[in-house]
Amino acid sequence: MRPPPLPALSAGLLAAFVGFASSFSVVLQGLVGVGASPEEAASGIMALSIAMGACGILVSWRMKMPISVAWSTPGAALLAGAGAPAGGFAAAIGAFVLAGALVVLAGLVKPVGRAISRIPLSLANAMLAGILLPLCLAPVKAVASIPLEALAVIAIWFLVGRWSRVLAVPAAAVATFLLIFLAQSSPGGTAAVIPAPVLVLPDWSTASLVGLGLPLFLITMASQNIPGLAILRVNGFAAEPAPLFTATGVASLLCAPFGGHAVNLAAITAAICAGDEAGPDRGRRWWAGIVSGVAYIAFGLTAGWATAFAAQSPPLVQTVAGVALIGAFTGALGGMVGETDDREAAILCFVVTASGVPFLGISAPFWGLVVGGVVLLAVRRRG
Repeated sequence: MRPPPLPALSAGLLAAFVGFASSFSVVLQGLVGVGASPEEAASGIMALSIAMGACGILVSWRMKMPISVAWSTPGAALLAGAGAPAGGFAAAIGAFVLAGALVVLAGLVKPVGRAISRIPLSLANAMLAGILLPLCLAPVKAVASIPLEALAVIAIWFLVGRWSRVLAVPAAAVATFLLIFLAQSSPGGTAAVIPAPVLVLPDWSTASLVGLGLPLFLITMASQNIPGLAILRVNGFAAEPAPLFTATGVASLLCAPFGGHAVNLAAITAAICAGDEAGPDRGRRWWAGIVSGVAYIAFGLTAGWATAFAAQSPPLVQTVAGVALIGAFTGALGGMVGETDDREAAILCFVVTASGVPFLGISAPFWGLVVGGVVLLAVRRRG
């Protein structure tokens, strides 16, 4: 077999570095937010990294396309804002299993996949924007508590972003880890580099399944899987959605008992693997998906040390998580108000979601989508 071309090799490594470094803090905040202990969070991050790496390698090799697989960053943002469910982390695991099973169902049953793709983008973006708003406020709060360190991270993110948007968040993440390293006498403590996998049996709480599992599924499909397919098609790769949804859903089911929330098609990093950065020969760009998968597995095996290290300064981790989501928040706001006739429903969906107020034990994003859907249906029927 011919060795991978150098451009595909470098593109795969860059995609994995950007994908892991730019959203590691968001995923960590999400798992901790729904009740994971440091050991369970490290196990979840390792399980996610291995699952998305192995899935990316498998589908890229089988389909001979640069399929980039990632964890659900918007899904992690949902977890961070939802709070720990009544049944603790075990109830969150039940929600993870439901979300993964629904993704598999969307792949195996075509009408389900088509129904999800018909969810109005205005409402999907409004729910996402409402989820992201509190997280994007974290850097402002961090400036009030640790002004010098937080401003340094924000400044690096802003300045590097003037040169390269892709590298802005990874640069801020590196700066965050460097600041934590300089401030601690024994960074990382005695934590093992490779975390021990922690098996958590799911608790089937109805409130968690409806209030966390269903929104996690919808956010993952609308914000990751569907855009990921679009990016592949824009770059000339006509990938069938059904096998990709099925593969990522199965990967999600396998890593859920170990703390992983969702595995899906990548969106931003998909453009790196499928675009011209991976080389002029489109027929050999699939190597970028293989290389990024191998790199994700390698990064995941350091999750124990990275999680313990990040836990030494939560405000700084929240700062880099907040700046990492600014781009997604901006895009969600634009999509929310893009359709004039949908604006009232979308704004109501956004307000209810951003309130973070649960009702009947079910989290706010679900009710935001319900309120927005009812209003949108009424407006369209009146029209």
